[in-house]
Amino acid sequence: MQDITNMVLFARTIKAGSISAAARDLGMPKSTLSRRLTELEREQGIRLVHRTTRKLTLTEVGKAFLVHCQAIDEAAEAAADVSKRVLDVPRGDLRVSCPYAVCQSLIARVLPQFMQQYPEVKIHLVATNKPVNLIDEGIDVAIRVRPKIEDSALVARPISPAPTTLYASPDFVASAGPLQHPLDLMKQPTLSLHYSSGRYALELQHASGEAITITHQPRLITDDMWVIREAAAAGQGIAALPNYLCREYVANNKLVRILPEWSLPAGIMHLVYPHRRGLLPAVRVFVDYLVEQLPLAAGAEHFTDPRD
Repeated sequence: MQDITNMVLFARTIKAGSISAAARDLGMPKSTLSRRLTELEREQGIRLVHRTTRKLTLTEVGKAFLVHCQAIDEAAEAAADVSKRVLDVPRGDLRVSCPYAVCQSLIARVLPQFMQQYPEVKIHLVATNKPVNLIDEGIDVAIRVRPKIEDSALVARPISPAPTTLYASPDFVASAGPLQHPLDLMKQPTLSLHYSSGRYALELQHASGEAITITHQPRLITDDMWVIREAAAAGQGIAALPNYLCREYVANNKLVRILPEWSLPAGIMHLVYPHRRGLLPAVRVFVDYLVEQLPLAAGAEHFTDPRD
């Protein structure tokens, strides 16, 4: 199969009018371009152009040959335009995974605007609390709320703190009696996410530095934080829930904070994706969009990575 590069160079040289002008346009040495044209004539076995110090004159065969070389050049430009459009315009399928609570409370708020801005992106959103292998399951971006992500094969971009607080309904607090210390929780009903270890504990730390762990047996165990929130709002117990999930309920007096001076281990919301380089445009703009919008939706400040 013939190398068409010399044919394209031939078309570009004739268009420029001289080897010197073409060499400047192409950003290559004049001697190299002259050699490539000589190679082309040798490959074809016939003279295509008469050269003088001032101009190039096509032979009759060269005129006919030029038409096809111009077509090759135009086809190459058209092919490059196709790939450029694909790389420039976000489009195509985008597979996203995130926990139920993040999906229902945050993604549901911000996703429609992204879809409006990028109508050629088709989103496959998987809501699950189960561990997801991004590479094996073809996930482009995952949202995870953890203190840190330790998988070295993934890029983990922290975007927002996700603090957790103890909540209960006002009626529950009124009937439960004073709740001034974590030990006061031991006789109260609790609601919890499911943990495969089967161990249920609240690790609390006071601003003074005092730390205490309260073990408990929840009366409700589920993998859906929305169910826990609704049960807590209905007065069925105390629950440790992320603040972003309860902000509106607190504002509407459906939930109140319990022991607000005591803190639970804080999670960090991360965007996780397989590779830092070579991101498709749809993935890149989605990551940038969530970095900007998720902290706003969660009512939190943008995360500042201490490693930066």
